Amino acid sequence: MKIAIDFDGTIVEHSFPTIGKEKLFAFDTLRELQKQNHQLILWTSRVGRELDEAIDFCRARGVEFYAVNKNYPEEVFDETISRKIVADIYIDDRNIGGLPGWGEVWQLLNPGETATKDEINKLTKKTGKLSGFFKKDKS
Repeated sequence: MKIAIDFDGTIVEHSFPTIGKEKLFAFDTLRELQKQNHQLILWTSRVGRELDEAIDFCRARGVEFYAVNKNYPEEVFDETISRKIVADIYIDDRNIGGLPGWGEVWQLLNPGETATKDEINKLTKKTGKLSGFFKKDKS
């Protein structure tokens, strides 16, 4: 599936032109979606240095995008091509109703997959290890 994801207000809190605080579960969810072989497209109004900083910020947290503000990596933008990204799903804080939160995004994209009770207990102890949240329920 091709998924277009906004940056400011979606992956991080709004703080443009600087980079805001990471949204809870954003990078955990994006890394897991990558493991599922979804094509993630960074879809942002950032350009130039601010865009490079956002890409580097995500890369440092283990998220590599299939494309950035393009439908595919080789696409060359010119004025004859719409800048509209063609995706199966768009994740953006400007959706009607806003961003539901990354935990809910995960559940919407992976119905039936939940954390086990032991995994939830580990999360509440603030271990910093959230990757267990994304495994199938074995109970």
